[in-house]
Amino acid sequence: MADLNSFFSLKNSIKTLTDTDKRQTANYLEVVEAFARTTYQSVYVIDYEQKGFEYVSDNPLFLCGNTAAEVQEMGYAFYFKYVPQADLELLLKINTIGFDFYETKPLEERKEYSISYDFHLKTEAGKTLLINQSLTPLFLTESGKIWKAICFVSLSTQQQSGNITITQKGSTEKRIYDLATDCWKTVEKIELTKREQEILHYAMRGYAITEIAELLYISSNTVKFHRKKLFEKLGVSTIYEAISYATVNKLM
Repeated sequence: MADLNSFFSLKNSIKTLTDTDKRQTANYLEVVEAFARTTYQSVYVIDYEQKGFEYVSDNPLFLCGNTAAEVQEMGYAFYFKYVPQADLELLLKINTIGFDFYETKPLEERKEYSISYDFHLKTEAGKTLLINQSLTPLFLTESGKIWKAICFVSLSTQQQSGNITITQKGSTEKRIYDLATDCWKTVEKIELTKREQEILHYAMRGYAITEIAELLYISSNTVKFHRKKLFEKLGVSTIYEAISYATVNKLM
């Protein structure tokens, strides 16, 4: 039977913090709070030493009808209350394979990796919402354990849970976890053409197809052609999904 401690790997168990560890975090939450005010994403910080949430932004997407303070107080109990059982088991698996992955990397590289995945939340109205969560280590202990991590939550562009991906800063590759075979597969990151980026840029600003065509000095049919290719490349069906995917995956 899963319990709160299931989310905290023995491989990443933190029993003590050195003075050097503690000096890393001076006033860092002020930066996190300032950033949270400028993004559409929900933001929260996990403290693995305290086994809870150190900060939760007031973006309602992640709150399920609660206040940010209430979710912060709940900590990992939030998952047990608002994540369906099947996805809760998925989160526990992601927790295990994620820490196993970090254990294989040199200490100096561990903060360069981010892990992203999709799971459902039960809303206050009783419906389920598929979200994407991206987790990045903020602080490591001197021994290399992940002490604090920052999570960004947005609406998922996928159709189902899972979609576990690890990316490294500066790398042209990403690792995708295959749940069927229980192994990581390395693939090249998606890259957008200059024209695709231009069309996304204007779409993000609310321009219609005809307006984008005028701005780029091309026909509306050419804009539609590039949008179609873009949708196929990203595996989405609308411009709103394309914008979300490109933003979450830092393709712009």
